Amino acid sequence: MKKQLSVLVLFFLIAGVFAQAPQKMSYQAIIRNNSNALVSNQSVGMRISILQSSVNGTAVYVETQVPTTNINGLVSIEIGGGTVVTGNFSNIDWANGPYFIKTETDPSGGLNYSITGTTQLLSVPYALYAASAGNNTPGPQGPAGINGQSAYQIWLSLGNTGTEADFINSLVGPQGIQGIQGNTGATGPQGPAGLTGATGPQGIQGNTGPTGPQGPAGLGGFSHYIGEQFGGGVVFHLWKDNAGLEHGLIVATNEGGQTWSNVTTAVPSGQSSWNGLGNSNTIIAQAGHTNSAAKWCLDLVIGGQSDWYLPSTDEISLLWHNRFNVNKTLSTIGGANELLWAYYWSSNQHIGSTAWSFNFNIGSAFSADKSNVYLVRAIRAF
Repeated sequence: MKKQLSVLVLFFLIAGVFAQAPQKMSYQAIIRNNSNALVSNQSVGMRISILQSSVNGTAVYVETQVPTTNINGLVSIEIGGGTVVTGNFSNIDWANGPYFIKTETDPSGGLNYSITGTTQLLSVPYALYAASAGNNTPGPQGPAGINGQSAYQIWLSLGNTGTEADFINSLVGPQGIQGIQGNTGATGPQGPAGLTGATGPQGIQGNTGPTGPQGPAGLGGFSHYIGEQFGGGVVFHLWKDNAGLEHGLIVATNEGGQTWSNVTTAVPSGQSSWNGLGNSNTIIAQAGHTNSAAKWCLDLVIGGQSDWYLPSTDEISLLWHNRFNVNKTLSTIGGANELLWAYYWSSNQHIGSTAWSFNFNIGSAFSADKSNVYLVRAIRAF
């Protein structure tokens, strides 16, 4: 009997931005075998079908591929670039949806597909839709907010007050710390005084020399810097305590996909918006706990370090604000995963059945069901 595939669709990206709409789209998923274990560093056989109208709808396109997973069971393919079984990817009428992606997987890399999963395309890829719909056909309606509510309505339901402008302003992160002013350049020499005659007028005062150039701004006295490869990952935040000791936060070079927790009823005590390590230990201490995003982080050993944990909402927000420096460094590390425009779990719970995820597309936290499979990125402190 086939088991449902544990899949996380990370994002879809149309490969190209020129006038001709490309006939491929990227697809990423987490592959687990029938024992719910990650299929890591292994070639897997995949059959991908585009279904129309429903999960049991007509397959308008079918292809096969044999990609290789990474250490976290993540597989990346381009739909439209495999071996065609039936149909023509370029002839799909994306305006005539809805469409579903059905994946069938053989963990051994063959054609004995023992794992299956189906995911609805909740929004049609823009370039492909435009290619099939034409310039005069109205586009599809955008997705509604969570439970039919907009982000502003959810913000109000959490006890906040104010206008939509106040809500938008609340999403803006704090201003960064101003660097130390550089040293002032030396004052130029004073011009010579004019000669004074016995009874004549006083000489003209010499011109003031030009002001020297401003010295370079310092690094704030820190020995580390944002974007530095250090301690098993990349530094994304630095601060000093009252004693002047330097501290920082480091993000791991790799990520995985995981549900928030198998416990979906109890609300753990001692939740903190900034202490992700404390939150992670609280989550795994719940009665009945067997697996969670927090456990995935606490069990992680990477770069010779084993003190990783699931970040809090404040910590993951700092990571989002510094993603430019972090991704620049991650792109130079072999086998590392850059931060994606996707949902990442935080270690903060909302209610019994939901927890706070962080949308790296817009930089804001959203409540989501704990059973959802979202990305997990561990961090550690020093």
